[in-house]
Amino acid sequence: MIKEACVESFSEAVIAEKRGADRIELCDNLSEGGTTPSYGTIKTTLEKIKIPVFVMIRPRGENFCYNRNEIEIMKQDIEMCKSLGVKGIVLGVLNKNSEIDYPLLKELVNLASPMEVTFHKAIDELENPLSEIKKLADSGVKRILSSGTKAKAIDGKEVLKKMIEEAGEDITIIVAGGITSKNLEEISKEIVSSEYHGKKIV
Repeated sequence: MIKEACVESFSEAVIAEKRGADRIELCDNLSEGGTTPSYGTIKTTLEKIKIPVFVMIRPRGENFCYNRNEIEIMKQDIEMCKSLGVKGIVLGVLNKNSEIDYPLLKELVNLASPMEVTFHKAIDELENPLSEIKKLADSGVKRILSSGTKAKAIDGKEVLKKMIEEAGEDITIIVAGGITSKNLEEISKEIVSSEYHGKKIV
Protein backbone atom coordinates (compact mmCIF):
# COMPACT_ATOMS: atom_id res chain seq x y z
CA MET A 1 0.00 0.00 0.00
CA ILE A 2 1.35 3.41 -1.05
CA LYS A 3 0.48 6.30 1.27
CA GLU A 4 0.73 9.62 -0.57
CA ALA A 5 0.79 12.63 1.75
CA CYS A 6 -0.58 15.88 0.35
CA VAL A 7 1.44 18.80 1.76
CA GLU A 8 1.75 22.52 1.07
CA SER A 9 5.25 23.29 2.35
CA PHE A 10 8.76 21.91 2.66
CA SER A 11 8.41 21.51 6.44
CA GLU A 12 5.19 19.50 6.03
CA ALA A 13 6.97 17.24 3.52
CA VAL A 14 9.75 16.54 6.03
CA ILE A 15 7.21 15.69 8.75
CA ALA A 16 5.22 13.43 6.40
CA GLU A 17 8.36 11.51 5.44
CA LYS A 18 9.28 11.02 9.11
CA ARG A 19 5.78 9.74 9.85
CA GLY A 20 6.02 7.08 7.16
CA ALA A 21 4.61 8.56 3.95
CA ASP A 22 5.68 6.67 0.82
CA ARG A 23 5.29 9.64 -1.51
CA ILE A 24 4.67 13.39 -1.35
CA GLU A 25 2.21 15.42 -3.40
CA LEU A 26 3.70 18.89 -3.10
CA CYS A 27 1.28 21.81 -3.53
CA ASP A 28 0.66 25.38 -2.53
CA ASN A 29 -2.72 26.85 -1.53
CA LEU A 30 -4.47 23.68 -0.43
CA SER A 31 -7.41 25.84 0.67
CA GLU A 32 -8.03 26.30 -3.10
CA GLY A 33 -7.50 22.63 -3.89
CA GLY A 34 -3.78 23.01 -4.51
CA THR A 35 -1.68 25.09 -6.93
CA THR A 36 1.91 24.83 -8.16
CA PRO A 37 4.49 25.41 -5.39
CA SER A 38 7.48 27.68 -5.87
CA TYR A 39 10.75 26.68 -7.54
CA GLY A 40 12.57 27.04 -4.21
CA THR A 41 10.06 24.84 -2.39
CA ILE A 42 10.32 22.11 -5.02
CA LYS A 43 14.13 22.23 -5.22
CA THR A 44 14.67 22.20 -1.46
CA THR A 45 12.16 19.37 -0.94
CA LEU A 46 13.87 17.23 -3.58
CA GLU A 47 17.28 17.88 -2.00
CA LYS A 48 16.25 17.09 1.56
CA ILE A 49 13.85 14.15 1.43
CA LYS A 50 14.37 10.68 0.01
CA ILE A 51 10.83 9.53 -0.92
CA PRO A 52 9.38 10.38 -4.37
CA VAL A 53 7.86 13.84 -4.84
CA PHE A 54 4.96 14.53 -7.20
CA VAL A 55 4.33 18.23 -7.89
CA MET A 56 0.95 19.85 -8.53
CA ILE A 57 0.80 21.67 -11.89
CA ARG A 58 -2.08 24.10 -11.54
CA PRO A 59 -1.71 27.86 -12.13
CA ARG A 60 -4.76 28.86 -10.06
CA GLY A 61 -7.72 27.58 -8.10
CA GLU A 62 -11.35 27.43 -9.27
CA ASN A 63 -12.11 25.37 -12.41
CA PHE A 64 -9.86 23.24 -14.62
CA CYS A 65 -10.45 25.00 -17.95
CA TYR A 66 -7.39 27.12 -18.71
CA ASN A 67 -6.71 29.96 -21.14
CA ARG A 68 -3.66 30.21 -23.40
CA ASN A 69 -1.54 32.14 -20.93
CA GLU A 70 -2.34 29.70 -18.11
CA ILE A 71 -1.45 26.76 -20.35
CA GLU A 72 1.88 28.41 -21.12
CA ILE A 73 2.51 28.78 -17.38
CA MET A 74 1.72 25.08 -16.89
CA LYS A 75 4.15 24.13 -19.67
CA GLN A 76 6.93 26.21 -18.16
CA ASP A 77 6.27 24.73 -14.71
CA ILE A 78 6.41 21.21 -16.20
CA GLU A 79 9.76 22.05 -17.83
CA MET A 80 11.01 23.39 -14.48
CA CYS A 81 9.99 20.21 -12.67
CA LYS A 82 11.66 18.07 -15.32
CA SER A 83 14.89 20.06 -15.05
CA LEU A 84 14.90 19.56 -11.27
CA GLY A 85 14.45 15.80 -11.54
CA VAL A 86 10.91 15.60 -10.15
CA LYS A 87 9.54 12.04 -10.23
CA GLY A 88 5.98 12.92 -11.24
CA ILE A 89 3.47 15.70 -11.72
CA VAL A 90 -0.23 16.01 -10.91
CA LEU A 91 -2.61 17.86 -13.24
CA GLY A 92 -6.07 17.90 -14.77
CA VAL A 93 -7.41 19.76 -17.80
CA LEU A 94 -11.04 20.12 -18.86
CA ASN A 95 -12.65 22.01 -21.74
CA LYS A 96 -15.58 24.44 -21.62
CA ASN A 97 -18.02 21.51 -21.75
CA SER A 98 -16.51 20.05 -18.57
CA GLU A 99 -14.99 17.17 -20.52
CA ILE A 100 -11.35 16.10 -20.45
CA ASP A 101 -9.29 18.16 -22.92
CA TYR A 102 -7.44 15.21 -24.48
CA PRO A 103 -5.42 17.12 -27.11
CA LEU A 104 -4.01 19.39 -24.39
CA LEU A 105 -3.57 16.51 -21.95
CA LYS A 106 -1.55 14.47 -24.46
CA GLU A 107 0.61 17.51 -25.21
CA LEU A 108 1.34 17.99 -21.50
CA VAL A 109 1.99 14.27 -20.91
CA ASN A 110 4.47 14.22 -23.81
CA LEU A 111 6.16 17.36 -22.51
CA ALA A 112 6.40 15.86 -19.02
CA SER A 113 8.07 12.60 -20.12
CA PRO A 114 9.87 10.81 -18.49
CA MET A 115 8.02 12.16 -15.42
CA GLU A 116 4.92 10.20 -14.43
CA VAL A 117 1.57 11.99 -14.70
CA THR A 118 -1.34 11.71 -12.27
CA PHE A 119 -4.73 13.06 -13.43
CA HIS A 120 -6.17 14.70 -10.32
CA LYS A 121 -9.67 15.20 -8.98
CA ALA A 122 -10.81 17.09 -12.07
CA ILE A 123 -12.02 13.56 -12.94
CA ASP A 124 -14.67 13.96 -10.24
CA GLU A 125 -16.21 16.90 -12.13
CA LEU A 126 -17.28 14.55 -14.94
CA GLU A 127 -20.72 13.03 -15.31
CA ASN A 128 -19.27 9.59 -15.99
CA PRO A 129 -15.64 9.20 -14.87
CA LEU A 130 -15.76 5.46 -15.59
CA SER A 131 -15.88 6.07 -19.33
CA GLU A 132 -12.61 8.02 -19.23
CA ILE A 133 -10.33 5.57 -17.44
CA LYS A 134 -9.08 3.61 -20.46
CA LYS A 135 -8.77 6.85 -22.47
CA LEU A 136 -6.61 8.38 -19.75
CA ALA A 137 -4.43 5.25 -19.69
CA ASP A 138 -4.09 5.45 -23.48
CA SER A 139 -3.04 9.10 -23.12
CA GLY A 140 -0.03 8.08 -21.05
CA VAL A 141 -1.45 8.96 -17.64
CA LYS A 142 -0.17 6.58 -14.92
CA ARG A 143 -2.58 7.37 -12.08
CA ILE A 144 -6.01 8.88 -11.45
CA LEU A 145 -6.72 10.59 -8.13
CA SER A 146 -10.40 10.35 -7.21
CA SER A 147 -12.90 10.34 -4.39
CA GLY A 148 -15.58 8.77 -6.58
CA THR A 149 -17.26 12.11 -7.44
CA LYS A 150 -18.03 12.78 -3.75
CA ALA A 151 -16.20 14.94 -1.21
CA LYS A 152 -15.14 11.86 0.76
CA ALA A 153 -13.89 8.52 -0.56
CA ILE A 154 -16.18 6.56 1.74
CA ASP A 155 -19.23 8.33 0.22
CA GLY A 156 -17.97 7.64 -3.31
CA LYS A 157 -16.96 4.06 -2.59
CA GLU A 158 -19.31 2.43 -5.11
CA VAL A 159 -17.98 4.59 -7.95
CA LEU A 160 -14.40 4.07 -6.77
CA LYS A 161 -14.80 0.31 -6.72
CA LYS A 162 -16.08 0.40 -10.30
CA MET A 163 -13.21 2.69 -11.31
CA ILE A 164 -10.64 0.34 -9.76
CA GLU A 165 -12.22 -2.62 -11.52
CA GLU A 166 -12.28 -0.77 -14.86
CA ALA A 167 -8.65 0.37 -14.41
CA GLY A 168 -7.33 -3.17 -13.94
CA GLU A 169 -3.59 -3.27 -14.65
CA ASP A 170 -3.72 -0.37 -17.14
CA ILE A 171 -3.75 2.54 -14.70
CA THR A 172 -3.71 3.06 -10.92
CA ILE A 173 -6.62 4.64 -9.04
CA ILE A 174 -5.41 6.65 -6.03
CA VAL A 175 -8.22 6.70 -3.48
CA ALA A 176 -8.60 10.16 -1.93
CA GLY A 177 -11.05 12.26 0.07
CA GLY A 178 -11.11 12.49 3.85
CA ILE A 179 -8.54 9.74 4.37
CA THR A 180 -6.50 10.00 7.57
CA SER A 181 -4.12 7.80 9.54
CA LYS A 182 -7.07 6.98 11.80
CA ASN A 183 -9.48 5.71 9.12
CA LEU A 184 -7.06 4.41 6.46
CA GLU A 185 -7.22 0.81 7.63
CA GLU A 186 -11.02 0.81 7.62
CA ILE A 187 -11.27 2.55 4.22
CA SER A 188 -8.66 0.27 2.63
CA LYS A 189 -10.77 -2.74 3.59
CA GLU A 190 -13.88 -1.11 2.14
CA ILE A 191 -12.16 0.23 -1.01
CA VAL A 192 -9.28 -2.04 -2.03
CA SER A 193 -6.59 -0.22 -4.00
CA SER A 194 -2.80 -0.05 -4.05
CA GLU A 195 -2.54 3.70 -3.37
CA TYR A 196 -4.22 6.14 -0.98
CA HIS A 197 -3.90 9.91 -0.61
CA GLY A 198 -4.63 12.45 2.11
CA LYS A 199 -3.48 15.55 3.96
CA LYS A 200 -3.43 13.61 7.24
CA ILE A 201 -2.71 10.13 5.91
CA VAL A 202 0.34 9.79 8.20
